[in-house]
Amino acid sequence: MFGISSIYILDQKGRVLITRQYRNELPMNIHETFNKKLLEFDEYTQKPVMIDKDGYTYIFIRHNNLIFMTVCSQNANCLMIFSFLFRLVQVLQEYFVNVEEESIRDNFVVVYELLDEMLDNGYPQTTEFKILKEFIKTESFQLKEKKQPEQSNFNVVALVSNKISWRKEGIKYKKNEVFLDVIEKLNMLIGQQGNVIKSEIIGQVQVKCMLSGMPELKLGLNDKAFFEAQGRQSRSRAVEFDDIKFHQCVRLSKFENERVIQFTPPDGDFELISYRLDIRVKPLFSVDVLIERKSATKIEFLVKAKSNFKPKSTANNVEIFVPVPDDAEQPQFRTAHGSVNYMPDKEAMCWSIKQFGGQRDFMMNAVFHLPTIVSPNRDKFQKMPINITFEIPYFTVSGFQVRYLKIQDKSGYNALPWVRYITQNGEYQIRMN
Repeated sequence: MFGISSIYILDQKGRVLITRQYRNELPMNIHETFNKKLLEFDEYTQKPVMIDKDGYTYIFIRHNNLIFMTVCSQNANCLMIFSFLFRLVQVLQEYFVNVEEESIRDNFVVVYELLDEMLDNGYPQTTEFKILKEFIKTESFQLKEKKQPEQSNFNVVALVSNKISWRKEGIKYKKNEVFLDVIEKLNMLIGQQGNVIKSEIIGQVQVKCMLSGMPELKLGLNDKAFFEAQGRQSRSRAVEFDDIKFHQCVRLSKFENERVIQFTPPDGDFELISYRLDIRVKPLFSVDVLIERKSATKIEFLVKAKSNFKPKSTANNVEIFVPVPDDAEQPQFRTAHGSVNYMPDKEAMCWSIKQFGGQRDFMMNAVFHLPTIVSPNRDKFQKMPINITFEIPYFTVSGFQVRYLKIQDKSGYNALPWVRYITQNGEYQIRMN
C-alpha cells in the first residue's frame, strides 16, 4: 500500500489554505481537478473517495467550513488515510479549540509543523497530542490550556522511539486512581404498535488515568467469546462484541488470543474502547398519544409516558418532544409530573421530567387552538416521530459489565479503580399512533 502524495486544507469554496507535497509526482493544480470533481455530485450522491481519469485518488472529510483532502497517485490504504485525517482534526482541536478557516490562517506555521511531524514521506507517524506538544513549541492563538501534573525532565527523542510512545516516564501522583466511565447511547425506532423497528447501541469506555510510573492494567469484561473459550458459563449476562475498536495502547494479540484487555494507559483522559452492538432490546420508554379534535379550531392531546426498565433505576432529565400542528397557538397544559413548554420553532411541545423512575407511567394533557384558516401542512405532525432524550446512571442497556480491573506497577503501590455506568439516548424515536 502506498501513502499520501499530498495533503490539502481547503476552504468551503475550494481555495487552498494549507498544502504539503510529500512526493513530486502530482500536477501543481491537482486541487482544481478535485474541485471540478466535487461539482459533478450533489450532497446526496457525493462520496468521500473519488478517482479521476488519470488514476489519482482523492480522499477527503469535511469539518466546519473546511475540507481536509489527500491525493494519492497509486493504490492507497483508504482506512488508514481516513483515520489519519480524523486524528489530524482532533490534534488541531487540542491546539486551537475551534478548527475553522480563521484559526487555520492565524496558525498556519503550527499547522505546517504538525504536518511535518505527523507524516513522513506520506505515512502517518506520531499522532499523539501530548508528544507533539513537546516537539512543537510555536505559540498558537486560542491554544487550549490544560492542567498538567507535576513532571520531571525527560528525553523527547527517547519518548518517541520508545514502543510506549503515548506515555512518558517519571509521572507521579500522591493518590493513585483510575476512573472508568462506560457510556452507552441507544438508537431506537419504535413503530406505531410498539414494535421495535431498529435498535442499535453505540458504546464507549472513557478512562481518566491518575497513576504513577508505568503501570500495567488488565481489564476483564463479560465477553461472550471469553467464556466460550474458557468452556464455562457466565453467571451474569454475557455480551457478544462484534464491532469493537481499541486505543493503540491495548495489546491486540493478547485480546485476540486470550480475550483479555491488557494495556499501559496514557496519562489523563482518553477513550479506551468504542463498540457497536446491533441487538434487539426492549424499549426503555413507550409513549402513547391520543389526539382528539374538539372542533375545527381546537385540538387536544392526551399523552401517556411509561418507563420499562427496572424499578431500582431512575432516568434523569427526561424530555419528550411530541409533534403538534405547525399553526397551533394558545397552548394549555396540565400534568402532575414535570413541566411542559410549547416550542413553535420545532413544531412540538416538550414535556420535561427531572426524574423518571423505572416501571412508572405519567399522564399529560394539552389543548391547542387552531386558526380558522387551515395551514396546508397542518396534518404533517401526525407523520413526525416523537423524540425522547434521557440519561440513566448506574445502568447499561446491553448488560456491559467490568468484571475486574487489575493494576500492577514495579513499585507495588496500591491504586483505586472506579467504574461508572451511564445509558443515554442516541436517536430515540417513536412513531405517532
